[in-house]
Amino acid sequence: MQRRTFLRAASAGAVALSGSLWQGAATAAGPASVLADSGPYGPLGPPDAHGVALPAGFRSRVVARSGRPVGGILWHGAPDGGACFPDGDGWIYVSNSELPLIGGVSALRFRADGSLDRAYRTLSGTTLNCAGGATPWHTWLSCEETWRGKVYETDPYGRRDAVAHRAMGRFQHEAAACDPDREVVYLTEDEEDGCFYRFTPDTWGDLSRGRLDVLCDTAGGGVTWREVPDPSAPLFGDQTRHQVDSARHFDGGEGCHYHAGVCWFTTKGDGRVWAYDAERGTLGLTYDGGGTLDGVDNVTGTAGGDLYVAEDGGNMEIDIITPDGVVAPVIRVDGHEKSEITGPAFSPDGSRLYFSSQRGALGDPAGLDGMTYEVSGPFRR
Repeated sequence: MQRRTFLRAASAGAVALSGSLWQGAATAAGPASVLADSGPYGPLGPPDAHGVALPAGFRSRVVARSGRPVGGILWHGAPDGGACFPDGDGWIYVSNSELPLIGGVSALRFRADGSLDRAYRTLSGTTLNCAGGATPWHTWLSCEETWRGKVYETDPYGRRDAVAHRAMGRFQHEAAACDPDREVVYLTEDEEDGCFYRFTPDTWGDLSRGRLDVLCDTAGGGVTWREVPDPSAPLFGDQTRHQVDSARHFDGGEGCHYHAGVCWFTTKGDGRVWAYDAERGTLGLTYDGGGTLDGVDNVTGTAGGDLYVAEDGGNMEIDIITPDGVVAPVIRVDGHEKSEITGPAFSPDGSRLYFSSQRGALGDPAGLDGMTYEVSGPFRR
């Protein structure tokens, strides 16, 4: 399968360089592109006993299944966005539940040897918790993908109650990514005309108060930030994405990931991976569709600059996008044609990647056949 990646300018006649890790990846002559049947790990082998196709040297296991006991709880349906957090000599993987009314977040705590210690709920009674993002102070932002949805800050360790942060806006939230360099949080919106937002808290580490901005087009073809007048999106007023006339609209905002001055985010409607260069205030494209990376959705990354993009549908793969522009499959789940890959997140040491098949092999629309996996192996760090 051919894979293509593009680093292109958001404005005509210029090249957008997506941060220091991606400097020089494009030239003025046109977009940089590298296609590959296999990436840095080599080609995918045949599916294993769990139906997961992996490169040589990698292995998978199922760590939780929707509606079945795991670590003392029943694992939630429709597992979606997730993240990992260190915990002593072990670690924790949190997972959203994209179910209406009974969504929320569950957590799996693993021991140092990778065995499961326990499981527990950290948020209940919310609706359609889709993606989110981890904070530098080790909390999980769980985002409601519903009209006038909220962002909940949850405690992966289960010691504190979750808190809704209305100052971060009431809209159809998807994902969040923290930028500790500028002390802001970027937010995506899953609407056909959704926006890309930046929340600046009054105090970094306290998200209860602050300013919400929306990314806007400028007359010169660039982008800038402008304040959203009323992030609460009143019932009988303009919705958040329609309050600023110059706001730039994106076709179905999905996952986002920040690293080294760049926030990458995906848009499922046009199959793109965008790169907002926060250091330069420019917007570019890292992947412009047209290949077989279909249904771009959740995204995560490594300290070395690799991106891992999960497919919503497509052929149920997680693809790597390397800093030198190679796009190639790393994981494929076979036999789950009516599902989607969700929640990719690396363990703190980078040796294990967690993710879910939201609707499983049955393609259950209620997500009650969801499966959560762990893949371990020689991942690039």
